Amino acid sequence: MQLVVARIGRAHGIKGEVTVEVRTDEPELRLGPGAVLTTDPASVGPLTIETGRVHSGRLLLRFEGVRDRTAAEALRNTLLIADVDPEALPEEPDEYYDHQLMDLDVVLADGTEVGRITEITHLPSQDLFIVERPDGTEVMIPFVEQIVTEIDLEAQRAVIDPPPGLIDDRAEIASARDDEDAEDTGTTEDAH
Repeated sequence: MQLVVARIGRAHGIKGEVTVEVRTDEPELRLGPGAVLTTDPASVGPLTIETGRVHSGRLLLRFEGVRDRTAAEALRNTLLIADVDPEALPEEPDEYYDHQLMDLDVVLADGTEVGRITEITHLPSQDLFIVERPDGTEVMIPFVEQIVTEIDLEAQRAVIDPPPGLIDDRAEIASARDDEDAEDTGTTEDAH
């Protein structure tokens, strides 16, 4: 199975290093020296990681054959793709690979359907599930144990206990009220 593990950002310095936006929980495993990664677009790769280091909180990589800023800049926005064994599991029992969580049904504890996980966003403070609801709208669910109470891979579902306002319609009511206020404001302005 092939998974996107990073996206190449801008060039760093003049010796061929690039910044990368990490899209894996295991960068030390997937983005270490010697790793050979396929790319999207495919014409750029495969790329072999020569060195890696962290600078000011960002991962910097240098690839074999990329020796200057011009060559590094040409790689910008390239996706790095690793071959991953679909049966492999993370070392910790409460950790999951993104591909294991994608397309899981999201339900409340009482079985009420919320939607389906369509994307996972990795933020510095926490991960977010992007959940598509049956009506086509999306809701973001923080992947923290206080909210996501159970992941059942066999049943292909994630059980959540959301706080008030996370998935209910209060946000839509507030925005509808804002729209009415904007209309009232527009009417007042026209009257002047």
